[in-house]
Amino acid sequence: MSDPNGLSRRHFLKGVGAGAIVAGSIEALSAEARAAAQAANPCVGPGAVPIKLSINGSVRELAVEPRTTLLDALRNHLDLTGSKKVCDRATCGACTVLIDGKAAYSCTTLAIAAQGRTIETVESLANGAELAPIQKAFVEHDAQQCGFCTPGFVVASEALLRTNASPDRAAVLEGLGGNLCRCGTYVGLKKACMSAGAPAKGGRR
Repeated sequence: MSDPNGLSRRHFLKGVGAGAIVAGSIEALSAEARAAAQAANPCVGPGAVPIKLSINGSVRELAVEPRTTLLDALRNHLDLTGSKKVCDRATCGACTVLIDGKAAYSCTTLAIAAQGRTIETVESLANGAELAPIQKAFVEHDAQQCGFCTPGFVVASEALLRTNASPDRAAVLEGLGGNLCRCGTYVGLKKACMSAGAPAKGGRR
């Protein structure tokens, strides 16, 4: 039987059948793609899983839940408490560490995702009792008050100085723009960073 538009019941059923076959094929391919993706990136958790982190020149083995941040792994599992937990939302920079030489917020970096990368915390900068140049500069220029933001600023300054040996004021403002000091010691912070990187002033380069 045909309708006034020329579409027969037989043609309609054939079209529906073909569509169902195509949809089924797409679904099968999607299932295969999902299976392949899961095989390449197997799910872990929700319980603790073993991971290895390269921190301050040593490989540390620990077991954490996949949701554990690098900051919590450092502080709660490895007793590296230099990185501070303040805002816990990548705003203040107190938790700053170096990952592959670049400043990064450890409070929003998953510990499990940091495997295979080089992690440096503020504890790695000093050589025993001998402070690093940037740490000495912070003391000389009174660049700290309560001290909670200080480790993050020190690490962020170190990251900047590794890419710019003699930063000017503008470079320091940009390089430390991801860190906040609620005590307002910005004058001392900027002076410390510039003096630590200036060869003419006996800095680190």
